[in-house]
Amino acid sequence: MDFQQYAEAAAALLNADLPDVDALVEHLHERQRLHPFVVEEDVAALHAFCAELRPVFVASDAGDAPTVVGTLNELLAKHPVTPMITGHDSDKLHLHVADQASSVAELLISESLMGLANLVCDLGAGRLGLCRAEKCDHVFVDTSPNESRRYCSERCSSRANVAAYRARQRAAAG
Repeated sequence: MDFQQYAEAAAALLNADLPDVDALVEHLHERQRLHPFVVEEDVAALHAFCAELRPVFVASDAGDAPTVVGTLNELLAKHPVTPMITGHDSDKLHLHVADQASSVAELLISESLMGLANLVCDLGAGRLGLCRAEKCDHVFVDTSPNESRRYCSERCSSRANVAAYRARQRAAAG
């Protein structure tokens, strides 16, 4: 697994609306092997984890690297990650989170933390952000070469650009 994918999955987890087991199963639509194991306790554990994780994105967005690192370290201590070397075709060895988790929530939490910790180490603590679009509270992972990402999605970016264009047009007309 690419650590960037784990980090982006962490952001997707924070952005997901997960009121119940069915919503979590839908969130995991591409990971069908996990579906039979999703239970109500996973939903509760993920809600608690998201509440602990969101401050990492807030601190990163504010340029507060010590808080990003400190909070991630606290979360890594609270939710230990067990990495595993794997090679799907034996030529490309890489790390995954060991699939020894006792629950789906534990696996998702471990993947999230491993991805975010590696991203922060590789790209810096300022690569996590809060969407700048009005009325959007989503988070994102910025892997752009020039750290220029400001929106969680193309949809929010387009809406903000259209709103800014219309505001300029109104100002020019008035």
